[in-house]
Amino acid sequence: MKKRELTITALPGYEPEIGRWLWCLEDVRRTLITELTGVSQTILDTKTDGRQTIGSLLYHIALVEADWLYEEVLVAEWDPEILALFPLDSRSEDGALTHIEGQTMEEHVDRLNMVRKVFLSTFRSIDLNDWRNPRLLEKYDVTPEWVVYHLLEHESHHRGQIFQLLNNLRNEIKR
Repeated sequence: MKKRELTITALPGYEPEIGRWLWCLEDVRRTLITELTGVSQTILDTKTDGRQTIGSLLYHIALVEADWLYEEVLVAEWDPEILALFPLDSRSEDGALTHIEGQTMEEHVDRLNMVRKVFLSTFRSIDLNDWRNPRLLEKYDVTPEWVVYHLLEHESHHRGQIFQLLNNLRNEIKR
């Protein structure tokens, strides 16, 4: 058995400190997509115990990442191509995640990849000063550094939910 090396390396093309944070963000995404490879449409769309579907969580992850990029990091209008990926709001009127059903895993992955591509592209032009430069918004001040931390935490949290749902649904199918 080959010994594994557990290290963090900076994504190339970024300030090294920023690149290490982005590598972590990419690692969470890689493990999420790897675990979902080959998942059936039924598993993506099944809602159990009043919880959201895996598809709903994937839509939410992508929308939140795009929202933090445009609203907090860039403080700019959304790119129309990215905005078009999200015809539905993140949440319903009662505050629950919007129910997403019928979108294939490929559609979810494409959406996640398109948002991440723009996200990573944006961070290529950010240096350490800008990384720690607060965006002065109406409700709070926030740095790009904190945004990346938050998105890492956000996606990790939902990845855990997705893995739990996936395990439960796979076990139900086996019965």
